[in-house]
Amino acid sequence: MKHLSRRTFVHSLAAAATLSSFCKSRAAAGPILMRAIPSTGEKIPAIGLGTWLTFNVGSDERQRADCARVVQTFFDRGGVLIDSSPMYGSSEAVIGYCLKHVNKKGLFSATKVWTVFKAFGVQQMEASRELWGVERFDLIQIHNLLDWSTHIETLKAMKAQGRVRYIGITTTQGWRLGAFEEIMQSQPIDFVQFSYNAVDREVEERLLPLAAERKLAVIINRPFGEGVLIQRLMWHPLPPWAPEIDCATWAQFLLKFIISHPAVTCAIPATRRVEHMEDNMTALQGRLPDAKMRARMARYVQNL
Repeated sequence: MKHLSRRTFVHSLAAAATLSSFCKSRAAAGPILMRAIPSTGEKIPAIGLGTWLTFNVGSDERQRADCARVVQTFFDRGGVLIDSSPMYGSSEAVIGYCLKHVNKKGLFSATKVWTVFKAFGVQQMEASRELWGVERFDLIQIHNLLDWSTHIETLKAMKAQGRVRYIGITTTQGWRLGAFEEIMQSQPIDFVQFSYNAVDREVEERLLPLAAERKLAVIINRPFGEGVLIQRLMWHPLPPWAPEIDCATWAQFLLKFIISHPAVTCAIPATRRVEHMEDNMTALQGRLPDAKMRARMARYVQNL
C-alpha cells in the first residue's frame, strides 16, 4: 500500500478547511480538560507536547520556524507541558529557540537524564537547563531507567533543594516494566511515563492501577505509536458513533481514549505541523468516553 502521511491524507480529502473550522469552533466551546498532579494537586492540561523525532531539526531555520509555530499554537490552545530528552538529538536546543521566539502562556518544562554516573548526570541536566533557557525544570525524569539508582539520589537531593519541582522515571521498553513497577512501589517519585494507546494496552493490567494507588502522575508517550497507528487507521472511516464523544478525526479519537483513563494525567503527542497541533489540542474539549465507551473504542480499533 502506498505510504500516505497524515497531512497528505487530510488534504487529499479536501478536509483541511473543515477540520480547521471544527477545531476553532471547539476552541471557543468551553474549558479544556485539566488533570491534577496527585502529589501536589497542581493542575495541568491533559495533552502536552512531545518532541521525539519531530524537533530534532538541527540548525535548519525553516524547520525551526515550523517548530516555533507549533509551540505558539500549543500555548495559544492552553498547553503547558513540553517534554524532551538529551536522547532526542537537537530537540532541546530547538525548544530553547522556540521559547525565545514565542509568546509563552505558561510552561511546564519536562526533560530527562540519560547517561551513567552521578557527575555525568549532573552535567547533562545543567546542559539541558541551559539549552532550554529555563531557571529550573518543573520535572526531570530518568530516561529508560538508565543508571536509575544513581540518578534517583541526585534528583531527590535536587528536589529537596528546590532545584527541580517534580521527579520521575520513564520507559519506552516493555521488557523493563517489571523493574519499572518495583521503582514505582519503592521510590518517592512524582511522575511516571510510559507508552499506552488503544492497541498497546499492557500497562492497563498493572502500571496504571499502581500509579493510581501510589498517587503518581502519569505521562503517556507514543499515543499514536510513532504515527503507525494513525497511518493504519486513516484508511478507515471513524465509527458512526464518534460524534457522541465529540471526535471528528482519528487523532482526537485516539487521544480521548487515552486521556479519559482516570489514572492518566497527560498524553504527549509529537508533531511539527500546526494543523496537527490544532487537531490534537481539540481533544481536550467536549465529551469524554466512559469505561464502557472506552472498551468499545478499543474493540473498534483492534478489529480494523
